[in-house]
Amino acid sequence: MIAIFVSKTIRAVQQQKKKKKHIVYPNLQSAMHPVEHSKELPVPKPPDQEMWSSSSGDEHYSDETVEFSNSESNNKPILFSQDALNDLCRDLYLTKDKSELLASRLKERNLLRKGVKITLYRKRAQNLHVLFTLTDDLCFCNDIVGLFEQLEIQYDNTNWRLFLDASKESIKAVLLHNGNTLPSVPIAYSTTMKESYENLKTILASIHYEVHKWHVCADFKVIAMLTGLQPGYTKFCCFLCLWDSRARAEHYVRKHWPARDEIEQGKHNIKYKPLLQSDRIHLPPLHIKLRLFKQFVKALDKDSLAFAYLAEKFPSLSRAKIKEGIFIGPQIRKIVLDETFNTHLMRKEKCAFESFKKVCDNFLGKHRSEDYVQVVNDLLHHFHDMGCNMSLKVHVLHSHLDFFAENLGHVNDEHGERFHQDISLIEKRFKGKWNTGMLADYCWNLKKDDDTLHKRVKRTNVV
Repeated sequence: MIAIFVSKTIRAVQQQKKKKKHIVYPNLQSAMHPVEHSKELPVPKPPDQEMWSSSSGDEHYSDETVEFSNSESNNKPILFSQDALNDLCRDLYLTKDKSELLASRLKERNLLRKGVKITLYRKRAQNLHVLFTLTDDLCFCNDIVGLFEQLEIQYDNTNWRLFLDASKESIKAVLLHNGNTLPSVPIAYSTTMKESYENLKTILASIHYEVHKWHVCADFKVIAMLTGLQPGYTKFCCFLCLWDSRARAEHYVRKHWPARDEIEQGKHNIKYKPLLQSDRIHLPPLHIKLRLFKQFVKALDKDSLAFAYLAEKFPSLSRAKIKEGIFIGPQIRKIVLDETFNTHLMRKEKCAFESFKKVCDNFLGKHRSEDYVQVVNDLLHHFHDMGCNMSLKVHVLHSHLDFFAENLGHVNDEHGERFHQDISLIEKRFKGKWNTGMLADYCWNLKKDDDTLHKRVKRTNVV
């Protein structure tokens, strides 16, 4: 057995030697023996950009060599720079600890460029802390101009509007950009204050409103407090005129009412000294839209097919809410796009609903049609025929159409309402321990260090 194994081994070695005779080696410069350089064989030059770092052992790329390509041949990893990593942490809304954890994991896999600091996130908003002051009940910005300089946003008070509103968690003062192309900047925040005249006065004084004099966008409750009116649906609840909310016989008939030329406390429901002039106010298109739909639903016959269809379409809403017309923006959009709902409406109801959609498209949005006055008048006419009561928000459409801004999409209060959702994650993170770091950390997430455009995978609805 041993002899047979030895003979097979010798035979295999002989066959390998025979195969080596036919091997042809390529004539590569890297495989050549050392020879003298000449014109035919010049000294090789190193590449312009080094792709590997011999000093640290970490792979990194230069800013000039990084190219984004979807081709299969370009499978080299694109390493994160400091700016790109910062923006990734912002997009993911990561805390300081989780940002540092993400950076350390990327560092372990050599996916960071040379010089990227991991511990940077421990004090990432340190420069913004000094721009906010914390009192017993309020956290506010003490330097508006300095805050915009830190955010690298050009500041002009005429390009920004002040949004004041309260949610279940807090009351907020936010600067919204006219045109809504720049992020919303919070400048005051409180978890203990409620919507009241004294608290609004404190907030305006803290942020130095008299210096900046922004236009104000808020709901009608806040507008009434800012203009010194008594809260609630009082007899003279309009801040522009002496409209009598109780004279229902004159609603939809009388269009011109005496203007509020003189502000006298204790007269015509004026309870406080006004905090700002009425010409500094933007009427809220979103709240007007919600109110119009509420008036429409309340006027529906509760035994009709249309009302039953609403209850079937929104099973999560109670019958009491549907009866009072309490719907939010996304729910209204679903009803507007639902063609089946139109088939359940009667003639007057269908005319009123169609006119409501025209007002939303041709007046309360970014586009204002040339015949917007006629569109609004048609809405009021159909609402009157349907039996809708005139509320304050319907009254401003009836008597103060010229008071609205030219482009309601640029000064819409919807972006202020959306801010409640944007800051909700930060509120949960700082709940019970809110301080200046809360607004400072939120403002840090507003910055953008890297201008690279990233492609997103389109979402597909899975049925």
